[in-house]
Amino acid sequence: MLTHVLIMDYWRGACIAYPRGGQEDLDEGCPKASAVGGPATDSVKRMTEARQARETDPSDHGAPAAPEPDGKDWTWVLDARCPECGFQASEVDPGTIGRTVRELLPRWHAVLSRPAAGVRSDPLVWSPLEYGCHVRDVFTIFADRAELMLQQQAPSFANWDQDETALTERYWSQEPAAVAAQLSAAGQRAADTFDSVGQDQWQRTGLRSNGSRFTVETLGQYFLHDIVHHLHDVRG
Repeated sequence: MLTHVLIMDYWRGACIAYPRGGQEDLDEGCPKASAVGGPATDSVKRMTEARQARETDPSDHGAPAAPEPDGKDWTWVLDARCPECGFQASEVDPGTIGRTVRELLPRWHAVLSRPAAGVRSDPLVWSPLEYGCHVRDVFTIFADRAELMLQQQAPSFANWDQDETALTERYWSQEPAAVAAQLSAAGQRAADTFDSVGQDQWQRTGLRSNGSRFTVETLGQYFLHDIVHHLHDVRG
């Protein structure tokens, strides 16, 4: 396991000693599609177009080394403080999730504005740009999942393969300014989605592909840890 500097600061960190970007490993896998089967989104369109291009030309286009997949189930963060970023998911008031996401967006913009945003500090650790691409897609996936839980009774989420998405979308080759704009739009949508949850809807449930059960509340807490943890990864 590659190590990271441990910063026990709630707001100045994003916690995961994981080189790719999915402290939860979301579904112990990564996005093959919209992860919920909802309406098409810009992220899903990008994934589809990138996959089609890769199928037409299967060369790696200079792809960097792929970090070893993290098979851990990160749902434990719902019960214990993350030792890397200091985030305590269980202490998050669900009504503040949307506001907190908006407060974190400028920090991600600052990360993606770095001159060396696309440079890896280690061959097997994602660059800030790659983390930014991942967080952009996390915003979309979790907004989709929350919306599905609000619309359906105990839905099951389609698997999201993070590693496949990083390859098919070629995270390493994307334009930081474009990613920053996309991340902002996706983050605003996620914030709006959690802001729209009524007091009687927080306990609605949904199931991840590995059987993990979430309520809208715990999904939001888990999601927020992911965003904060990755800021820790990039020292944002």
